[in-house]
Amino acid sequence: MILKAENLTKAFGGLLAVNDVSLEVEEKELSSIIGTNGAGKTTLFNLLTGDLQCDSGKVIFDGEDITNLPPYQICRRGIARSFQVTNIFPRLSTFENIQVAVLSAQRKSSRLFSPSAGMARKETNEILESIGLSDQKEMLGSLLSHGDRRRLDIGIALASHPRLLLLDEPTAGMSPKESVEITELIQKLAKERHLSILFIEHDMSIVFDISEKIRVMHQGRIFFEGTPEEVKANDRVQEIYLGEES
Repeated sequence: MILKAENLTKAFGGLLAVNDVSLEVEEKELSSIIGTNGAGKTTLFNLLTGDLQCDSGKVIFDGEDITNLPPYQICRRGIARSFQVTNIFPRLSTFENIQVAVLSAQRKSSRLFSPSAGMARKETNEILESIGLSDQKEMLGSLLSHGDRRRLDIGIALASHPRLLLLDEPTAGMSPKESVEITELIQKLAKERHLSILFIEHDMSIVFDISEKIRVMHQGRIFFEGTPEEVKANDRVQEIYLGEES
């Protein structure tokens, strides 16, 4: 087991956005969280990564209590994430976006424009190759297609050498073709880099195609988890989530 959350709770005023949530993620597991809008999925991610402080509960990563640590400390311990809205530098090239992330992970970001910046070129090119953007490395981030910006966002996350990668709606706003390509990229990265990947997704075909385990959230709680087959067969999931989506 690489990640364990115990009884996580987060309230905003009188709203319990995350309500006593516990979950475990195994090493090299490719799994997902589903739920209707407002179920608490992104808030849960924010608690796991330190972007929000937990009101109560614990987050254990690789046996270490990381509850409420700052995001940069959690990242350095091996958890990286992408966001619903891509988090890139639009005025930097694709190459420079990854290079900045690599140097930051190496704690050398202040040397970006010094000769030592060349030290990161090999790793930067390797990441660009792994995410399929080598042929666009000179293009400004702002000029990339939506799907390629998502690839770049994932590449930036990979620069910190994570063991656990959290992806928040990785196919949001994509064409069917782009969605298939990103899904294939996620599977490729999980296999080649031996990553544990936990993702939030609304496209149920993607969820059922690639998830080893699915967790279903509703009103701030995880009320069911299981294999894709078990989730499809659960009457309450169909009533609360699948039925609503259809």
